[in-house]
Amino acid sequence: MNITKLKKYILEKFQHLIPGNLSYHGIHHSLSVLEVCGQYIGQLEITEHDAFLLQTAALFHDLGFTHGYDNHEEQSVLIAAEVLPELGYSITDIEKIAGMIRATKLPQNPQNLLEEIIGDSDLDYLGTDEFYTTGETLYQELFANGRISSHEEWDRLQVNFLRTHRYHTTFARQYREPRKQQHLQEILDKWSWTI
Repeated sequence: MNITKLKKYILEKFQHLIPGNLSYHGIHHSLSVLEVCGQYIGQLEITEHDAFLLQTAALFHDLGFTHGYDNHEEQSVLIAAEVLPELGYSITDIEKIAGMIRATKLPQNPQNLLEEIIGDSDLDYLGTDEFYTTGETLYQELFANGRISSHEEWDRLQVNFLRTHRYHTTFARQYREPRKQQHLQEILDKWSWTI
């Protein structure tokens, strides 16, 4: 199986199971993470096999939302462990994929380069021009799920998150961290908050 066939398989099997109130964590987010992982693959010396495992983890990392909002990473690992043997993945491959999926859990704690890549890819938008538009979809999702009640509460949550979040790869630290810090300052300035 190649990544194009796997993507088609995921879309056919899981797209209709993703709850409609997930304006951020839908299939579109997994496809975005897949795309960013592809950019890392193009820049770094990653074997073809590891690249395929990374892409697989990107497609599976949020499928746990089909079982509920909380602890979705572990649910994603369970889905991968159930589905991937049928698709020819080895036990070792599935363990690596599980590690990458778990590396997206907040706070992130990646243990190797592949886990660092998927962690940074999952939160790539924090340091890009997509920060506000993508962030709004997350706000809408949290609001719809009763986890946040106002834009001010959302901005306070963002400030706390941006202060503690750290990118892991050299690329993200160099090219995403400065823009992320700029976004943090913009939110602080908006509300006249101080660090």
